[in-house]
Amino acid sequence: MGLKNEGLPEVKASLNELEELATTAGWEVVGNITQLLNKWTPATLIGTGKVDEIGHIAADCGANFIIIDHHLTGVQTRNLEEQWKPARVLDRSQIIIEIFAQRARSYEGKLQVELAQLLDQLPRQVGAWLGSLSRQGAGTGARGGGEKAIELDRRQIRKRVEIIKKKLKDVQKKRKQHRSSREKNQVPSFALIGYTNAGKSSLMNAMTQADVYAEDQLFATLDPTTRKIYLDEGSHAVITDTVGFINKLPHNLIDAFKATLEESANSDILLHVVDLSNPQMEKQVEVVDQLIKEFGWDDKPIIHVFNKLDAAPVQNRFRVKQAPRVFTSAQTGEGLTELKELMLETLNKLTVPLEVFFPLEEKHLFYELQKDATSIYKEESQLGLVCKAQLVPGLVKKWRDYQVEKGSSDV
Repeated sequence: MGLKNEGLPEVKASLNELEELATTAGWEVVGNITQLLNKWTPATLIGTGKVDEIGHIAADCGANFIIIDHHLTGVQTRNLEEQWKPARVLDRSQIIIEIFAQRARSYEGKLQVELAQLLDQLPRQVGAWLGSLSRQGAGTGARGGGEKAIELDRRQIRKRVEIIKKKLKDVQKKRKQHRSSREKNQVPSFALIGYTNAGKSSLMNAMTQADVYAEDQLFATLDPTTRKIYLDEGSHAVITDTVGFINKLPHNLIDAFKATLEESANSDILLHVVDLSNPQMEKQVEVVDQLIKEFGWDDKPIIHVFNKLDAAPVQNRFRVKQAPRVFTSAQTGEGLTELKELMLETLNKLTVPLEVFFPLEEKHLFYELQKDATSIYKEESQLGLVCKAQLVPGLVKKWRDYQVEKGSSDV
């Protein structure tokens, strides 16, 4: 069910996406309805007449779930479920979290999903888990009348939240160690970000010959995957595929997936992948751009990658205004060479050129320089080896003793 409190086209697009979410969760959509509301009804969000109408429709269809495309409070959910028995009531946030729960495979992913579920559950609680408000702990020596079951439940949830957060900190430490190793070796890093199902995983597979799980479905990727990518001869970097974004992304998920999002936060350059074939392309770009600002990533270089070129109408190219940009197809390989060239060009803007000379007896240092350089060119002479390399500023000092001074003709 969609609630119209903004432009009708936006509401219909959001409702279509909600149906896609339900299908992704493995449910069959039997109908949808949109209501025009000037203000919310505190007890049920929607008016009593519409509550009755939906109840009859759900009963006729034999619906097991009724999904509201709006956030529901615990009280609203309880009241609606009482009216629509035996159907369960979910809102947009809950179905997204449900999909994440189905997709989670790794230890970290499962922890993050459980944390999101608990954070989502806590403010919604209006009754004890066992449907009882009996008092716990009353008796001789107990303080007051004991503790209500709902209060005990909340305390147990908070305790479990703290345990999961500690476990996730351990995961973050291990991930940080891997990043520190890359940073120590000055390996440049790229992160694929974008709206869910924009083709990030397929693009990564096409560029790195990786075997990352990629399907035409929402949230196919939850766990970050990092692979080495060769941008040019003698030039390599790493690229990370991350979880996709969506409109009205639940903040509980954002909070829970901070460890995963750190991979993008710590990358040198972002690749914003956009589905060029999607009719809602501009809206999806807007959603991702807003999240980039919210996460504080807008100070990073961003390359806009308009993917699914093979499936997009030609006129969609003329709707694109972002720059720098490149048009690609992960399926056909079109534009991938141009993308790598743009990645290298953007990377080189973050580095400085350095020309060094190694005497014959120290030619072996070339191989060490090769590890530090993002790109390198060598030329041998009778006296030794001249190398022109691109380095991050912090590594220039390491090779200063071999640096060729401008205007020098000794070599």
